[in-house]
Amino acid sequence: MAKFNFGRTKDIANRSNKYLEEALFRRVFQKGSEERSVRTELNQFLKSRKRVFKWEVGDTVKELRHCKLYGPALKLSEAMVKRGMGMTVSCQAIHLDIIAKSKGITAAETYFADLPEASKNHLCYGALLNCYCKDLMTEKAEGLMEKMKELKFSTSSMAYNSLMTLYTKTGDAEKVPAVIQEMKSSDVTPDSYTYNVWMRALAASNDISGVERVYEEMKRDGKVIGDWTNYSNLATIYVNAGLFEKAEEALKELEKRSDKSLNAYKFLITLYGRTGNLLEVYRVWRSLRLEFRKTSNISYLNMIQVLVDLKDLSGAEKTFREWLSGNPTYDIRIANVLIGAYVKEGKLEKAEELKELARRNGAKANVRTWEIFRDYHLKNGDMHSAVICVTNAMQQGRGDGSKWAPSREVVRTLMSHFEQKRDVDGAEVFIENLKKVEDELEAEVFESLIRTYAAAGKTSQSIRRRLKMDNVEVNEESKKLLDMVC
Repeated sequence: MAKFNFGRTKDIANRSNKYLEEALFRRVFQKGSEERSVRTELNQFLKSRKRVFKWEVGDTVKELRHCKLYGPALKLSEAMVKRGMGMTVSCQAIHLDIIAKSKGITAAETYFADLPEASKNHLCYGALLNCYCKDLMTEKAEGLMEKMKELKFSTSSMAYNSLMTLYTKTGDAEKVPAVIQEMKSSDVTPDSYTYNVWMRALAASNDISGVERVYEEMKRDGKVIGDWTNYSNLATIYVNAGLFEKAEEALKELEKRSDKSLNAYKFLITLYGRTGNLLEVYRVWRSLRLEFRKTSNISYLNMIQVLVDLKDLSGAEKTFREWLSGNPTYDIRIANVLIGAYVKEGKLEKAEELKELARRNGAKANVRTWEIFRDYHLKNGDMHSAVICVTNAMQQGRGDGSKWAPSREVVRTLMSHFEQKRDVDGAEVFIENLKKVEDELEAEVFESLIRTYAAAGKTSQSIRRRLKMDNVEVNEESKKLLDMVC
């Protein structure tokens, strides 16, 4: 087993350029942020004897979380603990969050319960509360919040912000003002996020004048200096309300206060796109390109999607070609946006050409690619091609290695097709593939299969045994047909 040495935390600026180029997070992401390539690079690192600093591990875990690669983040975190890296309470809170996102809330609760009492401070309680809120578990979230109040752990805005976000997502936005009042009475200072979630809660009730009052209160309060996130929040609310003129005023303020981060540019492009202002979309895109010499895949993905939504297909194609010429790593997600646009316009041949181009560049069609083609074929009544797309998607699986299964509606449609065509063999092959991605098949799948056998005038001695083995109870009509089929 590889042994890892952990050096002292030093000023990163004092490290040599060569070392920084070889730092862990750079190595893990050297072939892009696709989960498969990240997992491969991480596994190679874990097998190596490379010297690694604690700050590298922290930065890499942070970047993995940011990219929603929770499985690799957990694997790295657990490997480092096994090999001697001590965890601060802050690290434990982050670890708890990663467990919840990769293994589920029950695993996170177990981890929290097993922590030493000294570690159960406001950070770990807050992390668990946030997990409950993310999973929309209102009762558990409220119960934990009461416990935190008893322990005097609710003295920061973070816990209240999580609870208010929960209420907004569950349709209980009317509870948010009461939380705000409790914060004020407890002398908990609202932060930028507090004002944002408060405004969103009022917007959920279509109280735009209330949103504007809160915004003015934030400015009067003086404790929170409005940053670009406040203006992006305000602009989003105006866009959703159809108040495009006010939205663009907020976007101008956003741009003045922007930290010129990728996220700020992304919000500007997306929201100008939603106001229908193509000129501003291109202007901000040019600013982004000047700010970032190496434009990321995610930026191209966002820009091409906005152009497609604005029906500027020629602009989307030009941007796609620009991306293709300057990126050695092909990202199927970007191709999918253009494939979807072609399919929507009935340009199936161009969509197929782009899928083939992706394959030649080493990027296989993913589940989303097959879903796009499937929907086209279903809409146009080409059930044979739709079956092929669904089968390919099931065999491909998701990028994180998990299984993918078609919706009940799609299964019902395809099984109905087999019935009409009296295609017993096709139905049986489809069911075999379906069983590989579904733990249990619903009774209606077998009922359709029985009707297909009956319509085709074919018999099968094994169907009764299969129903018994899968513990499936079919309806009375199918039972009668079953006597004939068997």
